[in-house]
Amino acid sequence: MENTLVLVLFSVFMSIFGFAFLGLIIFWLGKRYFRTIVQRLFSLVLGRLFEDDYSENLMELWSATQRTSIINILEISQRAQFGKIIKRPLGSPRKFPHYDNLLFVPAQMARLPIEITENIPMKVTLGPKANKPLILEMPLIISGMAYGEALSEEARIALARGAKQVGTALNSGEGPFLAEERQEAGKYIWQVSRSPYGRNPQAIAQADMIEVQMGQGSRVGGQVIDPKSVQGKALKLMGISPDQPTVLSAGIPGIKNPWDWPRYVADLRKQAGGKPIGLKIMSGGRLETDLAVAIEAGFDVIALGGAQGGSAGSSPTLSDDFGLPSIVALIRAHRYLVEQGVRKEISLIASGGYATPGECLKALALGADAVYLGTAPLFALVHGQIGKVLPWEPLTQLVWYDSKYKDRLDIDKAAQSVANLLQSFTEEMQEGIRALGKKSLLELGPNDLVALDDWTAELTGVKKI
Repeated sequence: MENTLVLVLFSVFMSIFGFAFLGLIIFWLGKRYFRTIVQRLFSLVLGRLFEDDYSENLMELWSATQRTSIINILEISQRAQFGKIIKRPLGSPRKFPHYDNLLFVPAQMARLPIEITENIPMKVTLGPKANKPLILEMPLIISGMAYGEALSEEARIALARGAKQVGTALNSGEGPFLAEERQEAGKYIWQVSRSPYGRNPQAIAQADMIEVQMGQGSRVGGQVIDPKSVQGKALKLMGISPDQPTVLSAGIPGIKNPWDWPRYVADLRKQAGGKPIGLKIMSGGRLETDLAVAIEAGFDVIALGGAQGGSAGSSPTLSDDFGLPSIVALIRAHRYLVEQGVRKEISLIASGGYATPGECLKALALGADAVYLGTAPLFALVHGQIGKVLPWEPLTQLVWYDSKYKDRLDIDKAAQSVANLLQSFTEEMQEGIRALGKKSLLELGPNDLVALDDWTAELTGVKKI
């Protein structure tokens, strides 16, 4: 027995010694010949790149990406793989004209800036002509990101808690009514969509504002819900088939022509009991024509979906090639409502691509009453929790409904991160208003801005520097 133990220990010792000796040899050889090895590898790689025929050369791919982006190549592969409409999350990667060529005019000598101790009121009222207008503590609202079709219950509850903490509203998105979310939220906007569950009487009764969804920045028209991507609780709340795809209407059920809208809105207003009735649309090239119908229909609030808006999944064609840039949509809508003499009666909500407090403040100065935020709160949700999925999965796997990682989201931490984001945005906007020498959000206007180029100056009507 003792001899066996000695042999085992000796074998272990010799193995360790052998590995150590081999390691020293490799280290010595590597140190001695490292430069030579690297040089020869480098020469081999460059030789292949410079000497291989172009059709056999890896640089062919690099050449292709200079005129066709990596995203395009990826999406070509996705189409080749699945043979159907592909769904790209989070909107278009295109660089649409935005607010970059607008700058604020600081107050310094002729007008003095406001002291930091001065409180800047940020309250906004949406739907002022409604019997029960929606009053918020800040002009920032969490945009519609649907439960089931996009976000998990955990993510929706975290968004609701975060919005309530800072006194703003949460938009339901076009998913089914989630009672747990409503219980957590403060101000709540129910989105009436084209789905069978869109006009939920319980949701309408419990909401503070109703929003009819005809389109958004990256999507318009009908769609198909694949039950395989929903399943579980959301599928049950939707009341749709668990076996077959459900086709959603391209328009609101009951609307056959533009003259049906006034009756529809009047009927919805009775059901809503005096709450504001809003409209969410994709802003397109005939925006004024759509607005004329909306005015005639009697909507209290109009939310403009700019081309930079995202969704949980929209085809690249709708994301990239439809709609107007957010700044263009806002300017045209504000100008048209002023021309029609209804600007004080109808509130405007800007949406699509707003990622900084400065962009939001510029939109408010150019006529928006409030701004929808979607992507920013979405990323705030996963702040401090990215290690739960990275590097093997994208961050959004913590919040998507059909993700196997959604249970890992810490709801309390996510809610606080969302509240912090909204509070930070608001305080930076207040700082900006003070730097303009203004004492209220309502004092903002186009005269507080200058443009860096002719196109932006002509579009917005502000002075070019």
